[in-house]
Amino acid sequence: MTRPITAGFDGSQESLAALAWAAREAVRRDRLLRVVHAWRFQPQEALEAGIAGDADRQGELVHSAVTEAVGTLTERHPDLDVTTDVVEGAVVDTLVAAAADAELLVLGSRGHGPVVGFLLGSVGQQVIAETTRPVVLVRAGDQPSVEAAGREIVVGQQGDPQDSADALRFAFETAAARGATVRVVRAWTLPPVFAYSPGSLKLLDEAGGLEPYEKKALAAAVRPWRERFPDVPVEEHVEMGSAGQVLLSVAGTAQLMVVGRRAHRTAVGARIGSVAHGVLHHADCPVAVVPHL
Repeated sequence: MTRPITAGFDGSQESLAALAWAAREAVRRDRLLRVVHAWRFQPQEALEAGIAGDADRQGELVHSAVTEAVGTLTERHPDLDVTTDVVEGAVVDTLVAAAADAELLVLGSRGHGPVVGFLLGSVGQQVIAETTRPVVLVRAGDQPSVEAAGREIVVGQQGDPQDSADALRFAFETAAARGATVRVVRAWTLPPVFAYSPGSLKLLDEAGGLEPYEKKALAAAVRPWRERFPDVPVEEHVEMGSAGQVLLSVAGTAQLMVVGRRAHRTAVGARIGSVAHGVLHHADCPVAVVPHL
């Protein structure tokens, strides 16, 4: 089964940018674009719009906003196949369910639009933490010219080769579709003395020190993807520092940042991890969060 590219829409400028990004990606990958809008009747918003107490009228406005947004996309991409789903229900549940059948889910990174916005604050974070599919977050200022300018796909790598395999796969597939370079970033810090074992000390000695060891580890992680995507140019980047800081230091050259994540569950709900959280909040370019399954 060919999965669609799915985009969430809430009437905000951020979600309009997400729709545009998703449409371009659907064209590149020759995929169906599915547009999903989840909403519930909001008396206060209806009152502000002069339609107090009228759920049917608010529903009409929702459908009209979706139709108008999709019409703009099809004018821009005449060959794009688009379907729409307007769902009256819980936002997070609707988006997580939509993501389950998608190649990837695209959302606005922030926003509370005039038509029952839903991508504000913790909602987007909950969706990322709950879904098992990649989620791309797009800011309102995103422009297709950034993609055309030849900027890199930047992806973080950490741990053993398998720890970042899903994020690397996504980055290389996206770069292949765009004709872009992949910059694979591995950050490292000095471990505490008690973390060294005889085995690790031997490996470090054989590698010639900490930084050469990290470079060898990165090369090993990237090697299978170089072989699978021989036409994709690759830059391997090893730098001392925290993973979030190092990734953000090269964000200015990126058309897309790709980070992996493991969902962390606590007493107050799911969390997406500090690296993904930091990049999502501070990177200006779109950010793809890829779950490690």
